[in-house]
Amino acid sequence: MPVDFSGTWNMVSNDNFEGWMLAVGIDFPTRKIARLLRPQRVIEQSGDVFTMRTVSPFRSYSCSFKMGEEFEEFTKGLDNRRIKTVVNWDGDRIVCVQKGEKENRGWTHWIEGDRLYMELRCEDQVCRQVYRKRC
Repeated sequence: MPVDFSGTWNMVSNDNFEGWMLAVGIDFPTRKIARLLRPQRVIEQSGDVFTMRTVSPFRSYSCSFKMGEEFEEFTKGLDNRRIKTVVNWDGDRIVCVQKGEKENRGWTHWIEGDRLYMELRCEDQVCRQVYRKRC
């Protein structure tokens, strides 16, 4: 049985977010506001079907997918690109690969205790975010 990522997760740290946003191509005004936010990750999981939402007062983003099935993702409100995305299990981790204009783009999620870890990648930049599960 895969790990259950379901829940609401509150951000506790966000390292190199600015570097990652620059690599992705997010505009200056959006980066300036985004640096100040502490968004929540809301994950709904039913087996291999996921809905992941990033929720903040400024802007929210939602993505739904089934493990192993490639889909077209529109990163509306982020960098506004259409990319080909596929998410797979790697042991107890979720690994996302996004193909488009930017090289080495994607993310990885894993859980340790009451913490959700997210590593965002784009080109040569890596952003490491940590979330704590809301009780």
